[in-house]
Amino acid sequence: MSGFSQDYEPTQDDLDNHSNQLNDNNDAYWQSRDYDERPSDWESRDE
Repeated sequence: MSGFSQDYEPTQDDLDNHSNQLNDNNDAYWQSRDYDERPSDWESRDE
């Protein structure tokens, strides 16, 4: 998987976190983009 070093085997928590940060329906997505939480108007934003 890209983003991890070649010698590192990601845990399920690593994979879940990676997935959550790519899902705009998840707070982790917004937190990784310097928001405190998902904004109430998240569906109408073009990020």
